[in-house]
Formats: sequence, C-alpha cells, structure tokens
Amino acid sequence: MHFDHAGIATEDAAELGALYADLFGLEVAHEEEFDGMRVVFLDCGNGYFELLEPLEDGTIAQYLESNGAGIHHLALATDDIEGALETVRDHDVQLIDEEPRPGAWGHSVAFLHPKDTGGILVELVEH
Repeated sequence: MHFDHAGIATEDAAELGALYADLFGLEVAHEEEFDGMRVVFLDCGNGYFELLEPLEDGTIAQYLESNGAGIHHLALATDDIEGALETVRDHDVQLIDEEPRPGAWGHSVAFLHPKDTGGILVELVEH
C-alpha cells in the first residue's frame, strides 16, 4: 500500500483549488460530480489533494456543518482491496463499508471507522 490522497472538505472546491494552485503550483488532475459532491483531484506528485464540495445534503455537507472545512479522510491505495479488507477484519477494525463500492474517478473504495484507526477516517482505494 501507499499514500493516495487526502480528502479535504470545503464549501468551494474551485476557490480552494485556485488557492492551492497559486500557493503550491498544483494542477487539476481530475474533476467530476459524484455522489452529491463536486470532487477535484489536485496532483501533488506522489499523491493528491481531493477537494470535496457538497452539492446537496449528504456526508460532506454534514461534516462541514459539524466540523468546518478541513481534512475529512486519508486514503491508501492497494492493488487488492478485497485482501486489504480481510486484513482489516483479521485485526478487528470496524469497517464502514463491508464490501468495496464505487468511488470517485471510477475506483473501488472502502472506508474504515475512525474509532479503530486513531481518530482518522481511512479510505482504501483500488485503482
């Protein structure tokens, strides 16, 4: 496994993306509307910032209301998401997603519950 991206909840992905482009020289690698969100991936060289802007009520809108803008999750890439989920189960870590589901950019994803991962919402992603 390796680091894939940091998911960042924001009220305005275009504005935050422009700021990161100016500050850090990052470029947009991918944009889409997915699952009630505008999702923008900024290429950081060895991973991405995934900007998550809610377009309707849902998980990210609720997160912003409760916590404000900021890091929502960290994602690790795997070549075998099913095997990674088995390892997680073997360690009695609670899963939010028992099975992989479709994620942004057409990837398969599954989330681990933060109560068992040091307070961090962890996403497993298979490209």
